[in-house]
Amino acid sequence: MRPTFSIILPVHNGGTLVQACVRSILAQTVTDFELLVLDNASTDGTSAWIQSLNDPRISIFPSSHKLSMVDNWGRVKDVPKAEFMTLIGHDDLLEPNYLEIMQALIRKHPNASLYQTHYTLIDANGLPIRPCLPMDEVQTGYEFLACHMAQTMDSMGTGYLFRSRDYDALGGIPTHYPNLIFADYELWIRLSSISYKASSPQTGFQYRIHQSVSRQTNGEQYQEAFGQYVMFMSELAKQCTDTKRVVVRYGHQMLMYYCESLSHRLLKTPIGMRTLKVDDFIQKCRGYANLLIPEQKFEPEQKFRIRVAGMLDRYALARTLFNALRPILLGKP
Repeated sequence: MRPTFSIILPVHNGGTLVQACVRSILAQTVTDFELLVLDNASTDGTSAWIQSLNDPRISIFPSSHKLSMVDNWGRVKDVPKAEFMTLIGHDDLLEPNYLEIMQALIRKHPNASLYQTHYTLIDANGLPIRPCLPMDEVQTGYEFLACHMAQTMDSMGTGYLFRSRDYDALGGIPTHYPNLIFADYELWIRLSSISYKASSPQTGFQYRIHQSVSRQTNGEQYQEAFGQYVMFMSELAKQCTDTKRVVVRYGHQMLMYYCESLSHRLLKTPIGMRTLKVDDFIQKCRGYANLLIPEQKFEPEQKFRIRVAGMLDRYALARTLFNALRPILLGKP
């Protein structure tokens, strides 16, 4: 008989981090689960180490050849799963009572379509950075979107629990996003929009902040993913008046935030690794504003950091000096 929960772990060369992750999964106080490992042609012994545990709750689904990270995560929809499922990054950790918290949350909110616990952000060494921002116990899909647009909620790829049939019906995580940047946001909004999201105030997992794929993704890929996300929000707003109100209320704030942050990410990307200029991206943001908030005035270059990013990118010497002095000015690489 199949267990109630599937914990799904896509991984490529997880090293010691995946070992800590797997141990945290196997230490659950609720034992009614299976661990499905989607090994992506690891060459560091990841698969062999997991096999050596000889735990009947573990099933390994090896890829026949090396896949992109996106394609490996895309396999999640194709593997047989339990009634409920959760996705976990190989460097994240579940608290021993994660599934216990989820069981109680499902009993309290049987009609919810997405479940989550609060969590702790940790650094590369596993030391706590801070707790996540507080979440309401109940959120609709458009309320979830509002919190993301207003930057009043942390949302990561780990820790959510949902029904496998809903995940599969949506086609799984959307794989058209470069490196899956913003793909999880779309997935969580779609899942919570089926009914609503229920969150427990208890802490159920630890999310690791370090040089992950999202942090290593260059500025051009990041802005491409952001453009995909804007298109998703635009289509969603056409279908739901509540979503439309959210987009109108928070669209300007969100576009200014991402115009600034992605302009600087683009500026840090070596010119040989991109075809897009900062000025081009700023112009794209104006187009996004015309799409999402056409009746609102959007002048990104009135913001000093956006204006400076465009100016520095126009001149090769200024761009070189910026990237050389950035570690000194910011105190980090």
